[in-house]
Amino acid sequence: MSRLLLLSFAALVRGFYLPGVAPREYKDNERVEIRVHKLSSPRTHLPYDYYSLPFCRPAEIVKQAENLGEVLHGAVIQNSPYDIYMGKSEFRVACRVKLERGHRVSLAQRVRQDYRVHMIMDNLPAATKMIAEMPDGTKKDMYDRGFRLGFIGSKDIPGTDPGKPYINNHLRFIVKYHRSDTFSGARIVGFEVEAYSVKHTFEGEWNEQAPKLTSVPLRPDLAPMPAWSNEIIYTYDVVWESSDIAWASRWDLYLYMGDDQVHWFSILNSLVIVLLLSGIVAMIMVRTLRRDLQEYNSVEEKEELLEESGWKLVHADVLRTPQNSTLLAVSVGTGMQLLCMTFISIGCAMLGFLSPANRGSMMTVTILLFVLMGCVAGFCAAVTYKAFKGAKWKALTLLTAFLYPGITFGIFFFLNFFIWGQASSGAVPFGTMFALLCIWFLVSFPLVWVGVWLGYRRTLADPPVKTNMVPRVIPSQAWYLHLLFTMVIGGILPFGAVFIELFFIMSSVWLQRFYYVFGFLALVLLILIITCAEMAIVLCYFQLCNENYQWQWRSFLNTGSAGLFLFGYSFVYFSSTLEIMGAVSTMLYFAYMFITSLLFSLVTGTVGFVASWWFVLQIYGAVKVD
Repeated sequence: MSRLLLLSFAALVRGFYLPGVAPREYKDNERVEIRVHKLSSPRTHLPYDYYSLPFCRPAEIVKQAENLGEVLHGAVIQNSPYDIYMGKSEFRVACRVKLERGHRVSLAQRVRQDYRVHMIMDNLPAATKMIAEMPDGTKKDMYDRGFRLGFIGSKDIPGTDPGKPYINNHLRFIVKYHRSDTFSGARIVGFEVEAYSVKHTFEGEWNEQAPKLTSVPLRPDLAPMPAWSNEIIYTYDVVWESSDIAWASRWDLYLYMGDDQVHWFSILNSLVIVLLLSGIVAMIMVRTLRRDLQEYNSVEEKEELLEESGWKLVHADVLRTPQNSTLLAVSVGTGMQLLCMTFISIGCAMLGFLSPANRGSMMTVTILLFVLMGCVAGFCAAVTYKAFKGAKWKALTLLTAFLYPGITFGIFFFLNFFIWGQASSGAVPFGTMFALLCIWFLVSFPLVWVGVWLGYRRTLADPPVKTNMVPRVIPSQAWYLHLLFTMVIGGILPFGAVFIELFFIMSSVWLQRFYYVFGFLALVLLILIITCAEMAIVLCYFQLCNENYQWQWRSFLNTGSAGLFLFGYSFVYFSSTLEIMGAVSTMLYFAYMFITSLLFSLVTGTVGFVASWWFVLQIYGAVKVD
């Protein structure tokens, strides 16, 4: 167990990276290593090992150790046969590969599925250069991760048969470097790849050491390389370009999104919602409640109390233990766990500790933070359960540790079988799965137990009102106070407040783009919390005014329904934006979106419940009741 804890801590530490602390200077003619990463496609979301296709191989394939996040992302980082030397521009033949029928089928299938090849040089990912037009009419260079494996022929592409797959078998590595008087050598600040399809020809018999290609130099009139050929000749050339980009700024083109105005517009729209809700809450707190409290506290005779109406009448039932109180306490505890994990993760990313230069760091740190925040889940669940006068603390501990994590892990484990069936590198190995189980049972569960123990030891303040033995009859409610309607109102506003940012996050995940605007994300998260809290308070107040004292579950479900809107939007996003191919990939998408929506519901529902609880304690604590 001690070794497992040590490895977990090491993975956590490895997830932190300060950009710009360890640049490497290359001397002239020094070998620069290119490592292959993986094959991925936004149409399947099933990554594959680079060497699962018939590419050139080095004499010995050496795998690089990956962190937990990289393994879960299906990354398999290995060495490559490409020989590149600092400052040396040259054209070279990588190899000649004979294709069997299975190879041709695999190549054609991956090309049709729009797979991209990912490589790494000096910890920079290979990228395809794009020219983006800005809103002001100017043009700016941007990078798209990886390069296309091939393309489908069409009438617009000379020398191709429409509908036939072609393979990009020539790579042009454009390496940008920066020199300065402050250091010796050169630093790599850019790694671009231009992929071409060329049907190479050669003279005489093939000589592996010195092949005589007749298709060099490359010309536009050369025929492209069909993916169904019996052999492929892979070639590459290297171009070195001097650049003024400093090493500390070399990630800017990768991370530039060019849509700051959209983010600001989204935040301004969300702020309008927040201001509107704040005005409603202020009106309730300052006018209505102050007037009602003054009238209520001026009552001197108990008989006069019976003539009152509204929220004042349910003071003896408002803190009555709700049904399924254990489940509600567990949900609140897990929601606080997720909220703390999210805050810390975003904070670390904003400070630059979680850099895209350290692949998988965000996933690694997020998982380990969730495990460590188990004590928060246990503590909050125990405090809530104790306030509900619950006594089954053992059941509470087990449910907090295993209910929602178990649902997530169960779905993940189920999906892993299908990923295995596709022979994808995204399938989590048995060893990693066992390590996750060990962390869950040997680290997370004890922390939850400690949190529950601390929560039960905490002395709670005396409730502001006493609860009657006999529950009050709840009168019939108006149509606009039915649970379904309040869930729609309570969920659509929080979802609307974060809708634009959710679109960018989903695009980064499902369209495989970079997302690094954590400052915007922090603002949106703050707006989400305020919106959920204010929405819950408003709905809770109107519910109590109609003498419905069962506010606990409703306050959780009202704002927690934002997760239902997110899951519903996932169908719209799937049909309007994505072009996912295959039943397994479709199942992966909706399963992961279900998990995301469930966790989002727990966070928003928890915020709504905590805000309503605070509101109830405040208003009834100001009431004079014997």
